[in-house]
Amino acid sequence: MPAATPPTPLPAPAALMIDLDGTLVDTVGDFTVALNAMLAELGRQDVTREQVARLVGKGSEHLLKSVLALEGRAQPAMDSEAIEALFPTAWAHYQRAYLAINGQHSALFPGVREGLAALAARGLPLACLTNKPRAFAVPLLEHLGIAHHFRHVFGGDSFARKKPDPLPLLETCRALGSAPARTWMVGDSSNDAQAARAAGCPVVLMTYGYNHGEPVQSAGADALLDALTGLPALIDAAGRRMAA
Repeated sequence: MPAATPPTPLPAPAALMIDLDGTLVDTVGDFTVALNAMLAELGRQDVTREQVARLVGKGSEHLLKSVLALEGRAQPAMDSEAIEALFPTAWAHYQRAYLAINGQHSALFPGVREGLAALAARGLPLACLTNKPRAFAVPLLEHLGIAHHFRHVFGGDSFARKKPDPLPLLETCRALGSAPARTWMVGDSSNDAQAARAAGCPVVLMTYGYNHGEPVQSAGADALLDALTGLPALIDAAGRRMAA
């Protein structure tokens, strides 16, 4: 049974928002392959999977700029002015490379398929809320066979700002027709936790995600889970508390 460690009682949810990278899908392989294809086009040094895992989570634009800023054995770090000048070319290379391999080097985390099926059986409205561009997110969910579970899919370009800003969560709550206080944010990082706190949403974090290379236990979640299959039990427990 996946472990849950709720520091505070959670309200029963009316709906759920679920992050994508690091929460539903291990996408570091896709990111690494696409980034290295982009870097090869630019004559820059490759990045490793470990480097990419520490940089994922704040949107593709942030990821690309962070990778361009890396120093290497045979290359100096680029300053911010040089990165901004190169970014349009780098972005075009990256988009083309990512769309060509989207999902080929990624996999669902253990328990995701079963956890989503159990949530669907409870009739809870679900939205996928990610900082990944929507044009990348939707085909990935379809490729992995889980897109049908989500009433909405919102990407980092769906709203004016990205997580950790609360705006995407508030707009997703509006789309789901649920109050923020009754809409759980399910993610894997401090990015998700900060956005949820600012939006007034409960937050559940998975222990296996990326979290910028930092321990997720320090991110301030209402609950931690080792697998998505632990969500139904957490939801049931919250429902029993509200009914008592």
